[in-house]
Amino acid sequence: MDFNFTEEQTMIRDSLSRLIREKYDFDTRRSVVEGESGWRPDFWAQLAELGLLMAPFSEDDGGLGGGAIDAMVVMEEFGKGLVVEPYIPTVVCAGGFLKHGGSAAQKEEHLAGIMGGESVWAFAYAEPRGRYNLADLETTAKADGSGYTLNGHKAVVIGAPWASKLIVSARTSGDRRDRGGISLFIVDKDAAGVTTRDYPTVDGRRASEVYFENVSLGAHALIGDADGALPLIEQVVDEATAAVCAEAVGAMGVAHSQTVEYSRQRKQFGTAIGKFQVLQHRMVDMFMEHEQSISMTYMATLKLGEEAAERQKAVSAAKVRIGQAGRFVGQSAIQIHGGMGMTEELAVGHYFKRLTMIDSEFGNVDFHMRRYTQLGAESYKAAAE
Repeated sequence: MDFNFTEEQTMIRDSLSRLIREKYDFDTRRSVVEGESGWRPDFWAQLAELGLLMAPFSEDDGGLGGGAIDAMVVMEEFGKGLVVEPYIPTVVCAGGFLKHGGSAAQKEEHLAGIMGGESVWAFAYAEPRGRYNLADLETTAKADGSGYTLNGHKAVVIGAPWASKLIVSARTSGDRRDRGGISLFIVDKDAAGVTTRDYPTVDGRRASEVYFENVSLGAHALIGDADGALPLIEQVVDEATAAVCAEAVGAMGVAHSQTVEYSRQRKQFGTAIGKFQVLQHRMVDMFMEHEQSISMTYMATLKLGEEAAERQKAVSAAKVRIGQAGRFVGQSAIQIHGGMGMTEELAVGHYFKRLTMIDSEFGNVDFHMRRYTQLGAESYKAAAE
């Protein structure tokens, strides 16, 4: 495997790193997330001007010809700056559904707006009783003439307060947890029958509870084939999971570096605490957890194009490692900072919050450990037969 980045990917990293350093410092971020809107449309427009929103799309779709690695580079830099703008919901999720499963008409209608920064999307898939099972759906879309009628409730839809369009998973046939009978729809957030309850999340982002009551959808709203959307959902969610792993890698790196710097400055009994051997060992462990997370994230991203079972095993392995490492690095950073680490004025506490929330996104450690074990057992059984 080639772990070297292309010249274009290096340019993306450098330009985004500089933009975040100059325009997205910690104090600016705090004022943004505490403000009424919770995000910066002007910063989103700058991302579009730099071509970062079109980086993961093929040239045939009007993009820069990149892919998952480009999204990984962007999200790692986002993690370093704790950027809250909805790159994963809009570019990775909505863009992924359209480029993998959208019709030519849907791509022509929507992709340009995503890549140009004019439209923001959110992916409404989680339900109050669904846990992390993508097939556990109580939201329904019943055939109604040439279209559908959508009813249900989606929970913790990240980025929905800023979105103009939603991509919604719904059951069009079968029982609640059947793998078949699932479809995907494009829904205007301001459509009749759509209501939202917006709120801030603990890590500084915004989310919504979204309710659908007899929402009428035309046939053109359906992405891909009716009843057969689950493989597409699993593919795009795996891509989003790899992207959020990259974000965690960026956040872990900054949490570690800030902790090392603090240990050099903080003195106890006239000596910098960084000279205490037990803390040196802890910070070395933090460094190793971060380095292992980088390797696992790269591996998962490179395997996103493999067959479903291989892709899922790689992604689950990375998410388990990220969840465990993120908890260790975040908690260690707080412990070494002491009481200061828990204050709103110090950045390290915000990195800890984000790393904690990343563990629960798209499946936590326990979920992905079970999925990895199940996939491994199925592979062993198939090989034995």
